[in-house]
Formats: sequence, structure tokens, C-alpha cells
Amino acid sequence: MAQFRRKISLPTGLYYQFPFISRNERKIILDWIKTLHPLWEMRFSKHNPPPEGDFQRQLKRPVYWLGNWQFACLDYYHPPKGIDNRCVKAEPYPEFLALIVKKIEFLTKKNLSSYDIPKDWTLNTCLINFYGDHFQEGKWVDVAKVGEHKDFEPGPVASLSIGEKAFFQFMNGKSKLGKENEVFSMWLEDSSLQIFGGNKWKKETFHRVQRVESKLPPLDIPLPNFKTRRINFTFRYVPKEHIKPWSLFPIHLKEDTQIYVNELAQFSSFFKELTEQT
Repeated sequence: MAQFRRKISLPTGLYYQFPFISRNERKIILDWIKTLHPLWEMRFSKHNPPPEGDFQRQLKRPVYWLGNWQFACLDYYHPPKGIDNRCVKAEPYPEFLALIVKKIEFLTKKNLSSYDIPKDWTLNTCLINFYGDHFQEGKWVDVAKVGEHKDFEPGPVASLSIGEKAFFQFMNGKSKLGKENEVFSMWLEDSSLQIFGGNKWKKETFHRVQRVESKLPPLDIPLPNFKTRRINFTFRYVPKEHIKPWSLFPIHLKEDTQIYVNELAQFSSFFKELTEQT
């Protein structure tokens, strides 16, 4: 039976499709997700200590990367200056996900302006965020939101959502004034695809996940002390020349990320091979 697709009117530079993946694709993704070992990364490290007035802290949610891993303690990819030693070559997409990414790339080129798509653009990197509730200090804490930020990777960004729907907002700055600063907002539903590109959505505005619903049972994801309500795949583009093997990183940065690579190596053949080479 064909799935009903909801169409909504969106400003130029935005695309939304619900549903985007089929029920079978959704099941395949969730079964594969269970084989991953997401990391709880720390924001800073020995060679990248907290700036004055800040402090060391754990990220609010577990994450996993494909294509390249942008460890938080290395700082994130931020051209034009923040490009060296930011992106560690990571696992490629599994075959089923690579096919989905090809569809997303096709839809992006079909629905967004070619002017906003770099020459060699492909969605070659993916951040997988786990949104939900974290058991901390004897109680469950809702960590299913992300504050105002920008994705600095060049070209359009695509977002695939699974689980509870999320309230997604584009904001004019980082002010906490809420509605007064809101440029555009929309709900991202289970199995939906969102794409955004162009100066307005990539450079002129920030975006955030204001909240994630909690009306359904958590997703069946085996993470200790964490109830996953939503999983989001954010696909982006990093030029190949800015991605390099971990073995070629400076010694002090390898020292800062060694703990994460070792942890990943316990569950990933890709990272296990890295540790065996060093």
C-alpha cells in the first residue's frame, strides 16, 4: 500500500517530506542502530581545556558519526579557519543507508537552487543524535533539545527523523526571547526528511530543537541510563581534503581522542583496525 505523503508550503530553501522512509526502511535502520555503540563525549580535553569562565562537561546526549567523526574536544568543523585536524575519517555508510542518502541528494538537487549547492557536494558525513531522557543523580532528566547553533559544513543539510516528533525552529540570533526571535518553525515527524540550504537558513539564522514530544513509549534502543525518544540523522558535506585518518593527526590530538577511539574499537571493526595499526 502506498504511503500518504503530506505536503506543506515552505519558504524557498526548505524542503520537507513526510513520510520519507518506508516502515520497512525504518525497521532496518532501528535494527542497525542497536548494533552501534554511541559515545558520551566530553566537551574539552587536556590539550583543549575549557576557556576562562567555562568548565569541563559531558555532552547532553550520546552521539555517533559516519563518514567522519568530529570529536567535540577537537572542536567542530568550522571553515574557513577551523578545518585542520577537525574531521577524523570514520566508518562509511552501510549499504542500505547509502541508498537512502542517494535519494536525499537527488531530492536536494531537484528542490533547492543549484546556486546553493557546492560543485563537489555530497552528503558524505552524518551525525546521529540520540534524544531522550538521561538518568542523573537519581532522577530522569529531559535532554531532548539542542540550543541555537549553525551547521558550518558547506551546502545544504538534510535531517532524517525517527521517533517522537520534534519542534524545530530557525532563530534570528541566540537571544532567549523565544517568539520575538523566531524566523520559522516546523514539526519534524517520525520517518520525515527535512532539507535546508541557502544563505538565509545556513548563514543568516540559527536553528534549534526546542522540544521533543514524549507521548509514545521510548524507542527500543539499549543505552544504559537513557530512554531514547527520538533519533536524528543529520547529513552534511565535508570536502574530502579536510578529512584524514586518525593515524595522521598530531600526537597531542591523538592523545586527547585515544580514549574514544579505544572505546569505539571494542564494538567497531573499523576503529579496531585503527588501534591495531598504532
